[in-house]
Amino acid sequence: MASREARRPVCGAKAAGCKRLAEERASGGRWDRPELDRLLGELEEGDIVVVRKPDRLMRSLKDLLLILEKIEAAGAGFCSLTEAIGTTTTAGRMMMRMLGSFAEFERAIVRERTMAGLQAARERGRKGGRRPKLTSDQRSEIIGMLNDGPPAAEIARIFRVHRATVRRIGAQTKMNVR
Repeated sequence: MASREARRPVCGAKAAGCKRLAEERASGGRWDRPELDRLLGELEEGDIVVVRKPDRLMRSLKDLLLILEKIEAAGAGFCSLTEAIGTTTTAGRMMMRMLGSFAEFERAIVRERTMAGLQAARERGRKGGRRPKLTSDQRSEIIGMLNDGPPAAEIARIFRVHRATVRRIGAQTKMNVR
C-alpha cells in the first residue's frame, strides 16, 4: 500500500523534480511568448515539460496540439501537475487532447458571458472606461473661463487636471485655447 506522502498531489515544480524552470512574463493569450519558444528550442531527448495546468500553456486546442507536436518532435514528454496527466502514454495523449478541448470550450463560454454582460450594461446606459474627472458643471465653468481669458494651464491648476484635458474641452466646444 502507498504511503500517505505518495498519494498527495505534487504542487510545485521543485516537488516534481524539475531541474530547470521557465517562467513566461507575457500573457498566455499572446502569440509571441519568448520563454516558451526558448524552452521548446532547448528540449532534448528524454526531457519532460512540466506545467501546473495545461491552460497556462495554450490558447486553443490547435495551439496545444502544435506545442505537443514540437515537444514530441524533440523526443520529449509533457506532464500536467494538476491533472496528473502526461503524454508519455497513449491514454495520456488522448486525455491531454480532451483537456485541451474542454479548456478551449471554457474560454469561449467566458468570452460569450463577458460580451453578454457588457451588452447588458450598455443597454442599462452604462459605458466602460474611466469615470469622468470633471462634472458637467465643472466642464461648463471651464468653458466659461476659457471665454474670459486665463490660460489653459492656469485653469488646469485650478481644477487639478492636466492642461490637455482643458484643451480637449475647448476643442470639443470649437474654441481656440491657448
